[in-house]
Amino acid sequence: MSFLELRDVSRVYGEGANEVHALQNVNLAVERGSLVAVMGPSGSGKSTLLTIAGSLEEPTSGEVLIDGRSLSNMSHNDKARLRRRTVGYVFQDFNLLAGLTAAENVSLPLELDGTGARKARDAAMAVLDELGLVDRAGHYPDQLSGGERQRVAIARAIVGERHLVLADEPSGALDSANGEAVMRMLLTACKGGVAAVVVTHDAQLASWAERVVFLRDGRVVDQTVPPPSPESLLEPSVQP
Repeated sequence: MSFLELRDVSRVYGEGANEVHALQNVNLAVERGSLVAVMGPSGSGKSTLLTIAGSLEEPTSGEVLIDGRSLSNMSHNDKARLRRRTVGYVFQDFNLLAGLTAAENVSLPLELDGTGARKARDAAMAVLDELGLVDRAGHYPDQLSGGERQRVAIARAIVGERHLVLADEPSGALDSANGEAVMRMLLTACKGGVAAVVVTHDAQLASWAERVVFLRDGRVVDQTVPPPSPESLLEPSVQP
C-alpha cells in the first residue's frame, strides 16, 4: 500500500483568460521506504505538487491520501496534527523562525507535539550532528550561512518519527559534498521506512532516487528508474 498517493490531482489558479493549470491529472504513488525525485523545468508544477501532497494547499480536483487517509476528509486541525507528527517539509526559503536558535528550530515540532524539552533537544542535537552542525546549534538563523540554514531546515524535517518527507530543492544552497550528505540522510531515512519526495534540478542527486518523475506543464510526462549510484547503495549504518 502506498503511503502517499495522488489520484488525478489538478490545480488551477485564476479564471478565464488568466487561468493557469499548475497541475493536470497527476497520479503519483510513493511507498514506505521509497525515495522519489521530481524533475522538470521552471513552472512545471513541481513545488505545487509538494504543497498539495503535504496538505498545505488544496487541489482543485482529485484526491490526496496519506497512509490511506484522504486529506479531503480531514479537518483543519487534523491536517495540522498530521503535518506535526507525520510530514516533514523542507521549503526553498527554509522558513526558520528568526527568534529561535538552530537547535530550537529543529526541536520545535517535537515540543509542539508534546515531547519533553530535554528529549526534543537531544533528538535535535543528534540530527544536527549528522549534518555537521552541532557546533552551530546555539546560533540564530541570521548568524548562519545559506547552506547552514538549509541543513537546519532539513534537520527539522527529518527529526523525530516522520513517515513522509517532502523536500523542495533541499540541496539548492549547498555545495556538492553537503548536497550528497543531505541525500544520504534522506536515503537512510527511507531505508528506515520513510517515504520521501524530493524536487531537484540536479540529475546527479536525482540518481540517488529509486524513481524519477518528470513534470512538464503540470503533467507527468515520464517516469524512469535511474541506474544506482555507488552512494545510493549505502547501508543506513554507514555515516557520511
